[in-house]
Amino acid sequence: MGDSTTIKVYNEAAASYAREWEEQPAPQDMYELLLKYFKSGITADIGCGSGRDTAWLLKQGFEVLGYDGSAGLLKEARKLHPGVLFRRSALPYLDELSPELFQNVLCETVIMHLDLNQIPPAVKRLRDILCKGGVLYLSWRVTEGKSILDAAGRLYTAFEKELITGQFNDIDQILFDEESISASSGKKIHRLIIQRG
Repeated sequence: MGDSTTIKVYNEAAASYAREWEEQPAPQDMYELLLKYFKSGITADIGCGSGRDTAWLLKQGFEVLGYDGSAGLLKEARKLHPGVLFRRSALPYLDELSPELFQNVLCETVIMHLDLNQIPPAVKRLRDILCKGGVLYLSWRVTEGKSILDAAGRLYTAFEKELITGQFNDIDQILFDEESISASSGKKIHRLIIQRG
C-alpha cells in the first residue's frame, strides 16, 4: 500500500485488523472465482493482510507467496499462518518483484488505499509481474463520489473502473467483470479478472 497514513494505521492496530479479517465469513464467492480462473503455477497474494487468503491458496495446492507493505500485518500473518511464506513489498511499485514472475496474482481490496495518481502505475505493475497468459484477480472497495478517510484514518479513494481497465493492453482479455456485495465484508466491491496477452 502506498498511502503512508493507511500503512501507519495498519501497523499500529495490526493484531485487531488481522483478528477481524480472520473472523469474517470466508469469502467463498471469491474463492470460487479463483478456483475457476487461476491455473497451476507460482502465485502472489499482493496486500495479503492477515494471510487468510494466502493460506487458503496454499491449501488448494498453489505455490504461493504473500506480500504486504505493513510490517505489523506481516508479523500477524506469520503468527497466524506459520507454514506460509510472507514477504514485504508495497504497491504501487513492488520493487522487490521481477517482471513476468507469477502465473496468478491476487490483489483483493487493496488498490483503493492508494492515492489516485498511484493507481495507474500500480495496475501496470500488477500486470507486469504476470507471465504471459497469467491471470490477475483485482478487486477494490467502491467509494462513491469523493475519496474519504474512515474513522481510523484509512484512505478509500473514489475512482471509475476505466482508470483500471485503461492500464491493460489490447491483447489482454477481461475474463470477469462484476460489481457486487462481498460475502465476507458486506461492502460493495468491484471485481475484475484479467488474463495477460
